[in-house]
Amino acid sequence: MLITRYAKIVMSLVLAAFCLLVTFDNITDYGTNYLFVQHVMSMDTTFPGNTHPAVWRAAYAAIVGAEGIIGILFLLGAFRLFQLRNAEATQFNAGKTYIIAACLLAFLVWFFGFMVVAGEWFAMWQSATWNGQEAAFRFYVAVLGVLIFVNQPDADL
Repeated sequence: MLITRYAKIVMSLVLAAFCLLVTFDNITDYGTNYLFVQHVMSMDTTFPGNTHPAVWRAAYAAIVGAEGIIGILFLLGAFRLFQLRNAEATQFNAGKTYIIAACLLAFLVWFFGFMVVAGEWFAMWQSATWNGQEAAFRFYVAVLGVLIFVNQPDADL
């Protein structure tokens, strides 16, 4: 059904908008968002003195860069599916590569980065002030939902 294809395109566009907006916010409000990474990695509200400022900056740059790449991949994927919206099923299904890659990278950032590394390694879960696990959970679950939906095979129209 064409509506299913359009739904996959729109959901990918919305995730692209989200990721690009997050990237924009992290760049334009650098101090506030960098402060989050600094506090989590220094563990100053749990077990202080664990990392160096250079590591904080590198981690923050990696996060922002990955979020930007995720947004671009979702955007490219949505445009690709839009181009293929009336194509045969095999072509439309093959056009999902960018979106699947975006979902994978988003899962790595928000699950592995925030839940595993920040949450467990840096004990972010113990901080009442600098705990981003709930937000990260919302992000990666939304991404997984779109991944599952987009990855469902489409039939010929």
